Amino acid sequence: MSNTDLSTKGVRIQRRAKDESVVVEDLLAVEEPLEIRLSYRGKQGVLASRGISITMRTPGADEELAAGFLATEGIVSSYEDIEDISIGSGEDNSGLGLAPNIARVALQEGVDVDFEQLSRHVFTSSSCGVCGKATLEALSARGLKRIEEGGFCMTSDVLRSLPGKLLEHQRTFAQTGGLHATALVDPSGEIFDVAEDVGRHNAMDKLLGRRFLAGEWPLSKHLILVSGRASFELVQKAL
Repeated sequence: MSNTDLSTKGVRIQRRAKDESVVVEDLLAVEEPLEIRLSYRGKQGVLASRGISITMRTPGADEELAAGFLATEGIVSSYEDIEDISIGSGEDNSGLGLAPNIARVALQEGVDVDFEQLSRHVFTSSSCGVCGKATLEALSARGLKRIEEGGFCMTSDVLRSLPGKLLEHQRTFAQTGGLHATALVDPSGEIFDVAEDVGRHNAMDKLLGRRFLAGEWPLSKHLILVSGRASFELVQKAL
């Protein structure tokens, strides 16, 4: 089977029911590596480049994913900190056919990067957004502030209706059954933006990165809805 959507891949499977077996066409969610690489001005203004993360993600919205990761890790505080984002392929040196796409993010001159806090010594999987952090101190992203009281209110009835509404927006999940989703919701319960990914923290980064690049931060008048558990890294990214 061929499929033009990079987030899914068509396959033939053998489906069994009791004593019957039939070959049918099915659709799977794709998981491939993405490297996020920074270009910045180092000491004495020398242009430097450094990879800071590799994550297994569902292809698509890679620019938003990279921007969201940088923003929620506290590396950049405004879309104006980013000069350019480009997506290109790398070389497959793994022997496994896993040549990663590379999101190259050029920072504006003068943007300071704390690489010690970003230090990651092991692979970042699609299921864990903090795996590989070298120290406990590195778990705390820069720029976190307490939420001011009285900024957002939603009724309990509206809140309980949201999971069902989210399912209606999960197009790729409906096709594959294998993706997480993150949605942006207003106080009335309207879902007006959704991102999907095999990794729940990637879905969050894609959604927030899209708004970040549009200059629409902060989002304190909105609720973030996730399809899975509210894990540590998701709560921190939302904050």
